[in-house]
Amino acid sequence: MSNGIIIIPTFNEIENIERLIRNIFSLQRKFHILVVDDNSPDQTAAKVKELQAEYFGSLFIEERKGKLGLGTAYIHGFRWALAHKYEYVFEMDADFSHNPNDLIRLYNTCEKNGADLAIGSRYVTGVNVINWPMSRVLLSWLASKYVRFVTGMDIHDTTAGFVCYKRTVLENINLDKIRFVGYAFQIEMKFKAYLQKFDIKEIPVIFTDRTKGSSKMSGGIISEAVFGVINMKLKSLFNKTSK
Repeated sequence: MSNGIIIIPTFNEIENIERLIRNIFSLQRKFHILVVDDNSPDQTAAKVKELQAEYFGSLFIEERKGKLGLGTAYIHGFRWALAHKYEYVFEMDADFSHNPNDLIRLYNTCEKNGADLAIGSRYVTGVNVINWPMSRVLLSWLASKYVRFVTGMDIHDTTAGFVCYKRTVLENINLDKIRFVGYAFQIEMKFKAYLQKFDIKEIPVIFTDRTKGSSKMSGGIISEAVFGVINMKLKSLFNKTSK
């Protein structure tokens, strides 16, 4: 039995999912995997189910009825992980933008170095992004700077989606009150942990843009992140006890 589980939301990731799963299961430290699939038309879920026979007891899948948003996929996964008693719960993209080898470093940051939340950071030691156009690098970097300024969080990569939570963090965040569903979800979860004074540590990682499949980024997702942050901060000022 592993004490750590990797949550991987998927929508049309058939080109990546098998290789990613095999990469994770080949690591020296053993993790379990939970795929949360939003009814992918390309049969991503079917491929995961096929692999379950090979990785019985270590690979799990939760299927949802449609594309319901990144945030709700992770919250679904968090609830599942808590119910199944995992001590360390990870977020990870399905497209190899996050290097599976870095999972061990995130785990050790929590398990050995005492962090409650470990973030795989693109910006803690400069800008570590490969294959993005400069316009997108600048947008992402400025977004993190903006969020850091508005919220006061001492986090360089506020929108990072490669993280490890200790169980206690997720137990103390009211998941019913998480309102963002796109990439702003990542900001909101970090902000909730920050408000409760959990120990948050960043470790440098290299982010590599996907080479297979298509990006899920949209204008609506960016707008949610930019304008929602101010509202989130203002609400925290009027409700100091909010989780």
